[in-house]
Amino acid sequence: MRVEHRSVWLRSGVAALVAAGLAGAGFLTAAPASASGPDYVALGDSMASGPLVPDITGPVACGRSTHNYAHLLATRFAATQFKDVTCSGAATEDLTNPMGLSIGGVPAGTVPAQFDALTSGTTLVTLTMGGNDVGLVGVAQGCVQFNPFATPCKDKYTAGGVDQIGQRIEAFAPKIAAAVDGIRARSPHARVLVTGYGLYIKPGGCWPTQPWPAPDADYLQSKVDQLNQVISTQAAAHGAEYVDVAGPSVGHDACRSVSARWVEGVVSSHPAAPLHPNSQGEAAYADIIGNQIAGS
Repeated sequence: MRVEHRSVWLRSGVAALVAAGLAGAGFLTAAPASASGPDYVALGDSMASGPLVPDITGPVACGRSTHNYAHLLATRFAATQFKDVTCSGAATEDLTNPMGLSIGGVPAGTVPAQFDALTSGTTLVTLTMGGNDVGLVGVAQGCVQFNPFATPCKDKYTAGGVDQIGQRIEAFAPKIAAAVDGIRARSPHARVLVTGYGLYIKPGGCWPTQPWPAPDADYLQSKVDQLNQVISTQAAAHGAEYVDVAGPSVGHDACRSVSARWVEGVVSSHPAAPLHPNSQGEAAYADIIGNQIAGS
């Protein structure tokens, strides 16, 4: 059993979270027909949990919001049972192992393996996972550059013609495949939807508003796109549905106006963790996922 005390969101927005936490029907294709809502389990990382989006529910260190896409879906489809076990910092190993939490490096308890929420009666599962397995937020934070004449961060990760982040992403494929297989084994009647990640920055970026020079902005988003492709391929190969949230995100990246953006940049303009979806993004993702559920 692995229990590692992991700092949530790769150290983004921890102090603000602590302060906030202290303050304050026929769409299921595999299950037997029922007029009632689904028995819904939400699995995933911080894109799904919604850190710093009001209001906090569950363990503070998980950054789980009552307005994340899972809670909005549960309401939309009148779930008869609903378990949201999404948690910031989670990787695929935390699906099957207890996850140790920390806030600012201080241990903050442990949560059970996310798969513990699944049962044979579960009829709907959503999963967002992969960003922490490949360390994308940490890479993006490390590539912040306020000097437009500096050597692009991309050069470090592609030195010698080897794309280090690309290799990490390709190595993630069997992990997401095993995750989907694990869901299917535990909840054989469930409809399983696996989401990708959104559009974080437009082509060419918007330096200095978001401080990644154009080569790095394009490289970072290309790695998100590569991760999405791996997730999509493995989901389809293992009996799950892929939900694209990047395509509908065009025009809503961190370069856009505060009123238009679905994801935050290096500095948040909404109550949301940096480099994560805000409440508008979580609501948009809920609409995208929900429309796919309702439309099939």
